[in-house]
Order: sequence, then C-alpha cells, then structure tokens
Amino acid sequence: MKNNEKFKGIFQNPARLVRYSLLPVILIILWYYSTGIKEFFPPALLPDPVKVLMSMGNMIFTGELFRHIYASMLRIFYAILVACFFGIPLGLFMGIYHKFEELIDGVLTIIRPIPPLAWIPLAILWFGIGNMSVVFITCLSAFFAVLLNTIGGVRAVDRVLVRAAESLGADQKILIWRVILPASLPSIFTGFRIAIGVSWMSIVAAELVAASSGLGYMISFYREFMRTDLIIVGMITIGIIGLIMDWITRRLEDWLLPWRVGITVRK
Repeated sequence: MKNNEKFKGIFQNPARLVRYSLLPVILIILWYYSTGIKEFFPPALLPDPVKVLMSMGNMIFTGELFRHIYASMLRIFYAILVACFFGIPLGLFMGIYHKFEELIDGVLTIIRPIPPLAWIPLAILWFGIGNMSVVFITCLSAFFAVLLNTIGGVRAVDRVLVRAAESLGADQKILIWRVILPASLPSIFTGFRIAIGVSWMSIVAAELVAASSGLGYMISFYREFMRTDLIIVGMITIGIIGLIMDWITRRLEDWLLPWRVGITVRK
C-alpha cells in the first residue's frame, strides 16, 4: 500500500484513526495526572499540559514562537540545500568510480566520526556567532546522511538494468542519468529524510551556544529562567515541524517515484 493511500485510509477509517491517536492520547493523560503527584513531579519541573498549551498560545499570539521557527527553518533549509548540492553528486561519483572513492574516502572516513558539536568552537572562530556557524554545523550532519545513502543507492542498482542499457547502446552519460540516478532515488530520499532528522538534532545544540535566535536558543534562554513550560513548547514545536517535513518528503517521494512499490505482508 502506498503512503498516500495509507494516510487517506487513516482519516476514512475511524478505527484506524483511533489506533494512530491512541498512544499519544494515553501519554498526554499520563502526563496530566502525573503532574498532580507534586512529591515526584513539582510544577516547576514538569508543568501540566494545560499550562504548556496556554504558554504556546501566548507565544503564538505575541509572534515570538514564529520568529524562532523562522530562524531555525531558514538555517535548516540552507544546510540541507548545501548538503544535497554536494552530497548527491559526490555520492554518485564515489558509487560509480571506485578509484575516485579510494582517493577521497580516507579523508571523509576520518571526518565523519567527529561529532558536529565538536566543530562548534572552530565554527564560532571562523564565522562568529550567528547564522553561518549554525548552518555550517547543521550542514555537516546532513551532508554525511545524504552522501552515504547516495553511495548505498548506487551500489544497490541492479546490474541487469545496467547491462540492458549498455546492450541497447547507452553511453556513460545516458547510463548515469537514465538508469543509475533513477534507480538510486529511493535511497537518496531516505538519506534526505534522515538528514532532516539529524539536522534538527544538530541545529538545536548549535543554537544553544552559537545563535541568538531559533528554537534551540529559545529552549536555552528559558532554561535560565526555569520556564519549563516554554522549554516544552520549544520541544513540541520541533517535533511537530519534523513530522510535517517528513510527511511532505514522503508525499514528494510518492509523486516523483510512482513506480516504487512497497511490500505488504498480509495475514
């Protein structure tokens, strides 16, 4: 079953909608009643959902939440754009040409295990506190997610497709654009989705120390004032935005790759 049919079925089938919303509702109920046990969950450490919702509404009304969302989203956009611009072509070349991979794989293998957060001091020295530092750190996380999945997608291309294209007279350019790249697109989209997730993890940490705006900065700022309700607002906002971005990516994948069919196991 395709993803778009799956999500249509969720809203058309009340039983399925209940199954999808059951666990979140249970967690919210547990959260609400656990805040009543003040010996274990003082209000200053864990506010109830109603207070968090009211705080979110107030931040929306004043426009503060949207300012932080815009700052973080803009940095995420630039970081993923740069990561895809360099990661996809480089991944294609490394997957196709093994000598080229041997040439640069050593350097990339050394850099890849270094956590993006370890680059924060250098990023601040190079670019100062602001957008450039945060985008640089976020781009490092997204780049390797895109790169590795692109390489894996190229290596997973069915050799029968390549031989069939060569037997029909396809040259190297046509082989790359008409066979290898389309066959690698599912893995590239997987890398893109992973890049979105790791970008949010990196950008929040980077904004804690290298920015004066954004959701990560907002969380750090209100931590100083023990406003746990606003900290949770920032966390929930990141989760909602991540969910929407992932949903959009899957819809785009369904539109661009209509030939991709998933496997459904039926009892």
